Amino acid sequence: MTDALVIGGGPAGLMAAQALLEAGRKVILTEAKPSLARKLLMAGKSGLNLTKSEAADQFLTAYGSGAERLAPMLAAFGPAQVSEWATDLGQPLFTGSTGRVFPSAMKASPLLRAWLLRLSGLGLQTRTRWRWTGWDNNTVMFDTPDGVEMLHPAVTVLACGGASWARLGSDGAWADWLRSAGIDLAPFQSANSGLSVAWSGHMAAHFGSPLKNIALHAGDMSSTGEAVISSRGLEGGGVYPLSPVLRQGAALMIDLAPALDHAALTTRLSRPRGKQSLSNHLRKTLRLGPAAQALVQECARPLPSEPAVLAQLLKALPMPHQGLRPLDEAISTAGGVPFEAMDDSLMLNTRPGTFCAGEMLDWEAPTGGYLLTACLATGFWAGRHAAQYGLANGRVSAAPASTAG
Repeated sequence: MTDALVIGGGPAGLMAAQALLEAGRKVILTEAKPSLARKLLMAGKSGLNLTKSEAADQFLTAYGSGAERLAPMLAAFGPAQVSEWATDLGQPLFTGSTGRVFPSAMKASPLLRAWLLRLSGLGLQTRTRWRWTGWDNNTVMFDTPDGVEMLHPAVTVLACGGASWARLGSDGAWADWLRSAGIDLAPFQSANSGLSVAWSGHMAAHFGSPLKNIALHAGDMSSTGEAVISSRGLEGGGVYPLSPVLRQGAALMIDLAPALDHAALTTRLSRPRGKQSLSNHLRKTLRLGPAAQALVQECARPLPSEPAVLAQLLKALPMPHQGLRPLDEAISTAGGVPFEAMDDSLMLNTRPGTFCAGEMLDWEAPTGGYLLTACLATGFWAGRHAAQYGLANGRVSAAPASTAG
């Protein structure tokens, strides 16, 4: 018997464990992989974007249809609290020109080491290589290196991740155990995903090349940022936010000159070209680089000679695609445990005392700090309410809250 069990060693699970420990609960955290927070460490390799500094109402819009349910959780543990938490762990932060907040060290490893040290000091017990295999009535079952193990927690927080990047632990295997408990899950779908494009051979010379200073439009959504031409299609921060509509088959248009309106672009293209090739003309008048020019030729050859028509094409270049990349290549997933299957505390309606948090819930958000912030927020919310539930229902005895760190 233990006060509290947390299943999943990513950001949501670790934050749920912290909330439980600070409420005076004894906590065991299990993780199927040999080490904790592997996806967090991978994300931090290119710079760990913790959160984003912007007005609360604007921040919420990033969560689309999930904003209403996530709002109280983000109010309790939102961008300001994320920054305070990281700073309290000895990690100085800086805010970039776009409002994105990063540790000064940029990587995730110093923050994770400090966090695990803090949790260990609060009494957290961890069990790695413990794979959850479901319930036997109220007993939680695990496959471990030492065989089958069984735990009997007073409360449980599930923070099992989504269904992408299986090699890092997010394989969605937990879905079977929830379905067996009578929970109808929303189907997993790619989110924050690259786009599949069947390039012709001449694009191979541009694989790995970035498309900078562009705007992308799909359905009723728009995004600015960089895209990278890869052998499989288009990747990058400009593409990922459009996943919800691209997933539904929306056409993609790329604006290669977002700083200019159609009239200004037409004026530039109307300058005398002389004996210059069109590629040189585009390079000199618009600073359109080789990768962008190759993309134009790929998608719209032969190009129109009329400046106004060419300007319209460059403002809305149609980008043929075959949809999002496969689920396991996506940064995150939509789908999972619907909010209707839980009460306002994130406790499962069919399993009192069991709470859910993180990416396994049916919400999605773009990268740029939104995804990680909501994982931390839902973990904090589930952990805090699990501690309250255990005490209010006599599952655990009262204990003084920890004052550590």
